[in-house]
Order: sequence, then structure tokens, then C-alpha cells
Amino acid sequence: MTEPSANITASVQTDLIDEGHAGQRIDNYLITRLKGAPKTLVYRILRKGEVRVNKGRIKPDYRLKVGDVIRIPPVRLPTPEEPVLVGQGILQALQDNILYEDKALIVINKPAGLAVHGGSGVNFGVIEAMRQLRPECDQMELVHRLDRDTSGCLMIAKKRSMLRHLHAALRGDGVTKCYMALVSGRWPATTKRVHAPLQKNNLRSGERMVEVNAEGKESLTEFKVIQRFGDTATLVEARPITGRTHQIRVHARHAGHPIAGDPKYGDDTFTQMIREMGGKRMFLHAFSLSVELADGSLMAVQAQPGPVWDRTLARLESHG
Repeated sequence: MTEPSANITASVQTDLIDEGHAGQRIDNYLITRLKGAPKTLVYRILRKGEVRVNKGRIKPDYRLKVGDVIRIPPVRLPTPEEPVLVGQGILQALQDNILYEDKALIVINKPAGLAVHGGSGVNFGVIEAMRQLRPECDQMELVHRLDRDTSGCLMIAKKRSMLRHLHAALRGDGVTKCYMALVSGRWPATTKRVHAPLQKNNLRSGERMVEVNAEGKESLTEFKVIQRFGDTATLVEARPITGRTHQIRVHARHAGHPIAGDPKYGDDTFTQMIREMGGKRMFLHAFSLSVELADGSLMAVQAQPGPVWDRTLARLESHG
């Protein structure tokens, strides 16, 4: 007997990819296509080969092409419910944090602690809130992601044509992203690049961890010292040349200088010291972003990290 809280798609479904979805990763396509499906389910049916593209198995990072035929197996989905209504306080905060907007693109300064999308115990994220804020934009999608605890520049496409353009720019060298991070200890001026391959591992709990591993994907981050706080901490600029999951966080730890407040890769003693100064957040912030738009113009924005960040650094300065 089927549980009342779920339904099963009746049969195998077949989708034909048009230009509107070309360039999108298969995992992201399925997450959107199978509304309400847990991400763990999406990755499981991909891993087991139950999803086929042109009758062949594919990896989650496969990018769809025009004319691809996707086989989607029957899956158990939650019964559709009314979308979670995001509170006015969060909607107003996001509205106030819009850095750039045109007819096809929004860039916001994402607050720390807010997920980019709902799922895995999170009722909603930035994308659900922005769809509520801009109900007329029925093609709105995240262009890229930021970790929940990371703040800063986040791009949201309002049109599929912009999404395709920005995905192509991200795959090439068309997008420049710079981050600020507060790390433990005295970052040496000689360490300007961390070039260490990264591999993702999913733990039994479902938590995703990333580690430096010779068999992982090539990963490169450029670092530059912005300000030192004695031997206690260093404010660095981090520029990811590649775009791996948790890249800056893992590379900072690999260099021996983990990021303050990082719950997965941080140093507990350092994090506690920063928290006692009022720094109750992870100190990684995407502070600038630039990209050439389809019409050839340059879109460039900067985002301020906010009062908690500023106060904590001021206390560190006086502490030193």
C-alpha cells in the first residue's frame, strides 16, 4: 500500500532535450524535473544507471545536449504540497541585498547561514525565496552555488538564455570570482598558490566531505595576503582558478591555515577564539564577481561582508 505522503511516477518517462536545457548538468536537470525528490535519490538513480541518456549511463556532471533522449525511471516522490512561504523579513533582506539586476540576471549578496536551495532538512533557500520575490520570472534558476555558511556574490538567471551563457562562461575563463577568508596563523607571503587535487567523498551519514587526494580532480587556488593580525590570524584574498566543491576551504586547511568558523575543515580552538570575539559565522565571503554578458558588456559587482565580519576584524586588530 502506498504511503499517503508519497506518490510513485507511473512508468518510465522519456524526455527530449531542447535548446532551453542544453548545457545544464543532468543532476541539476533531474532535481528540477523531479520536484520534491531528495538529492540523495537523484544521485542514487544516476549512480545505479537507472537514468540513461541516449541509452547509455552517464555521470552526474554530464552536460545535456540538444536532441539528447533521457530515460527517467519510476520514482517515489513526496505528494506535492503548497510551496513554503518565505517570511517577509528574509524576502526584504534579499531585496535589500540585490547588487545587480536586469531583465535576465540578478546578483545578490547572499547572507551567511542561508542555503542556496531547499532540501536535506532545509525548507527553503535563496532560489525559493527569489521565486517568491519575483513570481513573474518563471524560468529563474541558480547559475552557481555557494555553501550555506559562505556569504557574498551569487548569480541567479531569470531566463534560460542567460543561464546557458553564464554556464558557458563558468566552464571557460569568462567569470572572475574573488573571495576573502580569515584563516588561522600567519599565512606566508611566499604561499601564493595551492595546487592540490581534490576528491569528493560521501559519508554514510550523507554528509559530503572533500579531501586532497592524488586521484582527485586538478584544483588550483591563488592566495594573497590582505592583512595580518600578528601570528594569530590572516585575512587573505582567495581566487579559485578551478571550481571544485569546498575548494577554498580544503586548500586553506591543506596549507595549514584553516578558515575561522568552518564546521567541516576548521580548527576548533581557533574558531572558538573568533566566536568569543563575536565572530559567530564562517569567515569566507565572495566579495567580487565579474563576467562578460552576451551583449559584450562587463558586469562587475562587489559585496560587503557585513557588520559581524567587520566588528570581529576590528576586535582582532585591537587584540593583537
